[in-house]
Amino acid sequence: MNIAVVGTGYVGLVTGTCFAETGVHVVCVDIDKAKVQRMQNGEIPIYEPHLDGLFQRNIKQGRLTFTTSLEEGIKNAKVIFLALPTPPDGNGAADLKYILQVADQLGSCIKEYTVVVNKSTVPVGTAEKVRSAIAKNCKVEFDVVSNPEFLREGFAVDDFMKPDRVVIGSSSEKANKIMSELFSPFVRQGNPVYYMDERSAELTKYAANSFLAAKITFMNEIANLCERVGANVDMVRMGIGSDARIGKRFLFAGIGYGGSCFPKDVQALERTSSDYKYDFKMLKSVMLVNEKQKLLLVEKMKEHYGEAGLKGKKFALWGLSFKPDTDDIREAPALYIIDALLKEGATLSVYDPEAMKNVKQVIGEKVEYATEPYEALRGADALLIATEWSSFRTPDFEKMTSLLKSKVIFDGRNLYDPSQMEQLGFYYSSIGRRVVK
Repeated sequence: MNIAVVGTGYVGLVTGTCFAETGVHVVCVDIDKAKVQRMQNGEIPIYEPHLDGLFQRNIKQGRLTFTTSLEEGIKNAKVIFLALPTPPDGNGAADLKYILQVADQLGSCIKEYTVVVNKSTVPVGTAEKVRSAIAKNCKVEFDVVSNPEFLREGFAVDDFMKPDRVVIGSSSEKANKIMSELFSPFVRQGNPVYYMDERSAELTKYAANSFLAAKITFMNEIANLCERVGANVDMVRMGIGSDARIGKRFLFAGIGYGGSCFPKDVQALERTSSDYKYDFKMLKSVMLVNEKQKLLLVEKMKEHYGEAGLKGKKFALWGLSFKPDTDDIREAPALYIIDALLKEGATLSVYDPEAMKNVKQVIGEKVEYATEPYEALRGADALLIATEWSSFRTPDFEKMTSLLKSKVIFDGRNLYDPSQMEQLGFYYSSIGRRVVK
C-alpha cells in the first residue's frame, strides 16, 4: 500500500516512519524546504528515542521519502494522513487553518478513491469541514476518517508500534476495511481497534488528554495540601495508586503539565464546551491550577529568601523540556520559571540534555547555557530542577557542594529523598513533602 503523510512534526514523522517499517511505502509532505532537504539527506529533525534507527533504515530501503509538493506526494496514495498543527487561536479554540488549507488543495489532486485521515487533534465536527473542503473541487469518491493519535513524547515509537488501542472514526465500511488492513500489523496481539462515528472519535482524543491533565492537577493539589498538613505526597500517591480504580500512572506531583497536547487540548475542549453553551467548570479549574503550579518553585524561593529577595542572585536550572526524553519545550514549566526569575533580577545558568537549542531559539542569550550539568552549578546560589531526566537522579552531591555557593535545592520533580538530603546538609524544598532545612 502507498500512503502519504502531510506534516512532519512529532506525529507526522513518527506515523510515516512506523508505517514504513511495516512495508508500506510512505511519502511525507512538508512545505518547509530546508526541513525536507535535511530529511532527504537522512537527518532527522526531532529528538525521539528509537526513531532515528527506523528513520534511517526505511530511507535506505526506499520506503520513506520526502517532498514539498502536495500533488507529487499524494499521487499514488491510497490513504492520506493529515498530521498538521492545530495551535490555539486567540480564543483558545483549535485553529484549523492548516488542515483546511490542505483540504482545499486535495480536492483537485485526488484522482481516484482515497481515504483522507485526520491524524491531528481536532475539534468535534472537523471531519465534516474537511469533507466539505475537499468536495468543492473533487470529482471522485473519497472518505474522511478521524484517527486520533495517542503518542507520548519520549515513548512515541513504542506507542505507535504497540498501541493500547486504535480509534477509527468513520461512517464508511470501505474506509474502515482499508484502515483495518493498514493497522493490522500493530494489533496482532489482540489490542482493540474501536470503530465509531467521526464526532465520537474526535471527542475521544480531547477527553483522554483532559482526563489525564485533570489527574495530574488533582495530584498537584493534594501535594500542596500535604505541605500544609504535614503529610508526604509520596506516601499518599502509593496509598491511592494501588487502587485499581485509580491506577498508578499520572500521580506524580510536580510543577504542572506542559507540552504540545495537554495545555492546548484542555483549552480547546473547554472552548468547544463554551461554544455548545456548556459550562465545563472542572476544566477551567484544571487550567487555573496548572498555571499557578508552574510557578510554585518561584514562590518557594521568594519565601526562602524573604526580604533579601532574588535580585542579583544566580541560579542553576536543570531541565528545560516539558518532560524527559524529548527536546520539546512547548508550554514547559522551565520557560515560565526562567521568565519569572529574570523579571525578579536574577541570572540563570541552565542545562538540558536535548532542549537547549530549542530554548536558545526562543529566548536567545538571556541565560547562560552550560555544556554539562555541573558547569551550571558553578557559583550558583541554588539549584532548581524542572525536568526529571534520569541523568539528574543520582548526582555527585560532593561535587555539587563544591560548586554551589550555598547547599540549596528547589526540586520541582521530587527526584531526591528528603532524609538523604537532610543527612547531606542541604536545604531541600520539593513538592508535597517536608522542607529540609
